[in-house]
Amino acid sequence: MKSFYITTAIDYVNGSPHLGHAYEKVLTDVIARFRRQMGDQVHFLTGVDEHGQKVQASAKKRGIPPQQFCDEVSAEFRALLPKLNISNDDFIRTTEVRHKKVVQAVLQQLFDKGEIYQAEYRGFYSTRQEQFLQDKDRLPDGSWPEIFGEVTEIVESNYFFKLKQYQAWLVEFYEQNPNFIFPAFRQKQVVEFLKEPLNDLCISRPRERLEWGIELPFDADYVTYVWFDALINYYSAVADLPGVWPATYHVIGKDILVPPHAVYWPIMLHAAGLALPKGIIAHGWWLQRGAKMSKSTGNALNPLDLVEEFGVDAFRYFLIREMNVGQDSDFTREQFLVRYNSELANNLGNLVNRTLNMTTRFAAGVLPAAEVDLRDSANVDELELTVKWEMLRRDLVKMNEGFQFHYALERTMVFLTETNAYIEKRAPWKLGKSTDPKDQSLLRTSLATMAEALRLAVAAMQHIIPSTTEKINAVLGYTPGPKWESELEWGTKLAGCKFAEALVLFPRPAPPEKK
Repeated sequence: MKSFYITTAIDYVNGSPHLGHAYEKVLTDVIARFRRQMGDQVHFLTGVDEHGQKVQASAKKRGIPPQQFCDEVSAEFRALLPKLNISNDDFIRTTEVRHKKVVQAVLQQLFDKGEIYQAEYRGFYSTRQEQFLQDKDRLPDGSWPEIFGEVTEIVESNYFFKLKQYQAWLVEFYEQNPNFIFPAFRQKQVVEFLKEPLNDLCISRPRERLEWGIELPFDADYVTYVWFDALINYYSAVADLPGVWPATYHVIGKDILVPPHAVYWPIMLHAAGLALPKGIIAHGWWLQRGAKMSKSTGNALNPLDLVEEFGVDAFRYFLIREMNVGQDSDFTREQFLVRYNSELANNLGNLVNRTLNMTTRFAAGVLPAAEVDLRDSANVDELELTVKWEMLRRDLVKMNEGFQFHYALERTMVFLTETNAYIEKRAPWKLGKSTDPKDQSLLRTSLATMAEALRLAVAAMQHIIPSTTEKINAVLGYTPGPKWESELEWGTKLAGCKFAEALVLFPRPAPPEKK
């Protein structure tokens, strides 16, 4: 089995989970589930980033120790995972011993090699972003962008990692690996960023200013800069697992691509003698009517509210159906309801119940085998539907491998629409009233055809809406085989299966109360 190691960014515990966190977990889970379906040995990591000045300040504000604060907020992030049906194999916290041990080992290794030195820093510091700033970070009018919050001028002694000496190497790396970052236009942004000279990276904070961090192994008066600490988690979580590293993909938000994940991280790995991953997937932001969601503007959505109201698979479906990976997308309740009603309830849900109902009415709930003779012009509609499926099937793996999940769902929904149209044209309810042997043969063929089309569409979506596909397969009396690609082949797998009478998957939401 091929090893496939995938991670999310680790979430900073200075606030509760929001829609962006939920999307990243669901997207990564969809990729992980798809790779398992393809036969890979998947290791899926997620977790939380628990050190830094903001955490220390938040804990102090509440009058509790930082560790207690981290324990409470981390529990929220961990609890989100099963509610979103996330199939992660591991959950790492940067306060864990296994992580601290590896961070300190990497720091000591780099220090011993002369890659880390001490110097005085004089300049500007953003507490919100926990990073030092330069004049080039200012706006044209000399002010600081709002993202940096309060900026103060400081002078202090710190330790620096020799980042800039690796700039030429990193530029060459991106030239030789043009598809390292997905989507490709994000890599072009990184290359543009690297046209400006890099500065060495300050990787420490004096303990007198920040106590909540991993102590430098070579100077107990300092703790590790939170980004240097956090970026090592992808390796520290699997350092003791043979054959897992290097990672295959890291899924992160576009806002932490440059410089942390696309500049600091590959250089850190290279300097430490560690292999680089196969690639980075940088997803976009969820917007609300064109504006980024944030707590400060009051337009942030609690993902669990929608899960509670509509179910986890409807939520997962919308996230993957609506956003083209790498682009931004709007999230409104109105658009959610459009997808929920038209695609999940009317298209998929309707096909499930038509299939169950008509098999129960006309075949005592046991699916008959198709009796198709393609030489008979009466069966041309069945032939057309199988051809339409074959056109979709041949593209499914390629679309999923290219992270075009939204397009794969769109194409699958089109096929479901075509299947429902086939049922309308074939009208099994009319055939069932006829005593003509040809009509009865056509009835059995139509029941088998609609059921097989349903089974295939469900297989195409099982990594996106896993709970729903399990429920549908259960009422079809069917257990999918171990090879996913074999499940995508049109056949007679459901012949003789005992169907349930009905299944309510996507109930209509209650209309809003009139004020």
